[in-house]
Amino acid sequence: MSPVRRIPLVSATNRVLLVLFAGLVLLFGTVIGTPLFRLGTLRAMALQVPQLGLLSLAMMIALLSGGLDLSIIAVADFSALVSAFLLTNIPADPGGLGILLQVLCLLAGLLVAATIGAINGVIIAYLDVSPILTTLGTMTMIKGLSVGLTHGGVISGFPPLVLFLGNANLLGVPVPLVILLLVAWPVAVMLNRSPFGNLIAMIGSNIAAVRYSGVDTRWVLIRIYVLSGLLAGLAGIIMMARFNSANAAYGESFLLVTVLAAVLGGVDPSGGFGKVSGLLIALAILQLISTGFNLLGLSEFLTLTIWGVTLVSIAGLGVLRQRLPSRRRAISPGQTSSGPISPRAER
Repeated sequence: MSPVRRIPLVSATNRVLLVLFAGLVLLFGTVIGTPLFRLGTLRAMALQVPQLGLLSLAMMIALLSGGLDLSIIAVADFSALVSAFLLTNIPADPGGLGILLQVLCLLAGLLVAATIGAINGVIIAYLDVSPILTTLGTMTMIKGLSVGLTHGGVISGFPPLVLFLGNANLLGVPVPLVILLLVAWPVAVMLNRSPFGNLIAMIGSNIAAVRYSGVDTRWVLIRIYVLSGLLAGLAGIIMMARFNSANAAYGESFLLVTVLAAVLGGVDPSGGFGKVSGLLIALAILQLISTGFNLLGLSEFLTLTIWGVTLVSIAGLGVLRQRLPSRRRAISPGQTSSGPISPRAER
């Protein structure tokens, strides 16, 4: 009887990330001390992670399919501006009708985000334009539209329901963090256990093989970018609620970080593999680094530098990991790359 194969509860990537997180906590805790563990510091970290987390989920969906969505920041800002404009122009009704109108305003922003995602998907799927060029074009278009309509200004002054989404607590946990977890869980289930999630991974691995198997890959790609747009739109609403304002330039520095968080979390940049759990741990690591540097009084530009170096290092290690096994296979068991193995080398 063949032995039963045990599936590990925690993947190898997540184990490495957890060890790294624990090491950073120990390092910063030793250097910084008590301020790192104060309630105010932990709350600030919990409030900063959600908007970046939702944007990273949006980027992760595109990366898993072998694509890239450079428009997520522009989509987030534009959807927030649409909702903000509607919220500041509806009648101030504290009753049930007012709450309904506010919810509809937020849904309108999400609808705009999903529409932009659908446009990306149609261009990529039916016109066969690369995801980088497509989303770069829509990013530039939406950014110009946002700045043109608002003249670079800020829309602010929202009702309590919106502010609740960005700043309130539920049983001591910030509402934005609750929203992130409530969104991340079904996304993880979808990617791991649904036919749509399997199609995303297969398209990222080999879209031609999926197409030849009879799957309508164009429709799948459209759904992928609609989902990416929806997640970006939700991130925009959280940012709007968090800052009590909407602007065309919020979150511009997040684009690099979303790619970094996804890749650090174990998402294959070429597509086909990645876990939401790894992404969440990577987000915690990046936020811990940012908070630690801030408490040490270091420049935020140094944080960006560290993140950039990390991204390049991870990409380089991934390439080396792929090349080394093939190099070993190319060498016969009795030879090295320079000749036969000596008895001394064998020992």
